[in-house]
Amino acid sequence: MVSTKDYEKVEWLVKEFLRVIGEDPEREGLRETPRRVSRMLLDELLIGYRYDPKEFLKLFEHEEEDYYEAYGDLVIVKDVAVRSLCEHHLLPFFGYAHIAYIPTKYILGLSKFSRIVNIFSRKLQVQERLTNQIADFIMEYVKAKGCLVVIEAIHTCALLRGVKENLKLITLSTRGVFSKDQRLRSEALSLMGIGKDLIRE
Repeated sequence: MVSTKDYEKVEWLVKEFLRVIGEDPEREGLRETPRRVSRMLLDELLIGYRYDPKEFLKLFEHEEEDYYEAYGDLVIVKDVAVRSLCEHHLLPFFGYAHIAYIPTKYILGLSKFSRIVNIFSRKLQVQERLTNQIADFIMEYVKAKGCLVVIEAIHTCALLRGVKENLKLITLSTRGVFSKDQRLRSEALSLMGIGKDLIRE
């Protein structure tokens, strides 16, 4: 839980930063900025530190003991919003996660994909680790037979500094049967609309 003292500490740091760059934190346009930034960071952009994604798990028990053995189908959720802060420059990266998984006995509630992605992404992150964390979580707690996660994101650290290019980073993480079955992996990526460069042999 974030305390009043935590908010005040961040406000003080923002004020000091404004002074370092030559600004006056008491002038009209900046007077409320430290408070706004403190709330934005602790209550929104970095809120993932407050929660355990297991708190938001909602599993539905399937009538079959093994969903895949019964139906041979996979489940895909596309375009789950990703909004995070790069841990290298503290600048945002944002885009979408696409998740495929093969249930066994349990099916994950649809809205919970957004919850899981949001909790893992609302921290200081790198996209590669974020992709792996989502896949590992679904495998461990949903008891999936396999999971494939793709994240496509724009990184403002590349857009606003350095090369100053609007580059999109695509990361892929496969677990379980998706790691072994190239046909299944290709089917999932095709249904996600992901380019052929990720459909590897």
